[in-house]
Amino acid sequence: MLVLFFFSCSQTKGTSSFGKRRNKTHTLCRRCGRSSYHIQKSQCAQCGYPAKKMRSYNWSIKAKRRKTTGTGRMRHLKIVRRKFKNGFREGLPKPKAVAAK
Repeated sequence: MLVLFFFSCSQTKGTSSFGKRRNKTHTLCRRCGRSSYHIQKSQCAQCGYPAKKMRSYNWSIKAKRRKTTGTGRMRHLKIVRRKFKNGFREGLPKPKAVAAK
């Protein structure tokens, strides 16, 4: 008696089953704007939202370098740096002292 077993292709986890995936696991994050917010976990894989602190790890120094201070507009810090060079002086310059005769 000859018994043959036929295994269907649906038992695999690889290439053939990737075409069957149609549900979104991630959507746009409110904080970082990337499509990394996991819908069921309610947590962003990129920035860690809704955690108060931004997600960053020392094992990914390149990622830290991309997101650190100085990579964006620095609207406020540009002004502070310029004021620091002048010693935080404000207002009109002091009048020059008249030489006594």
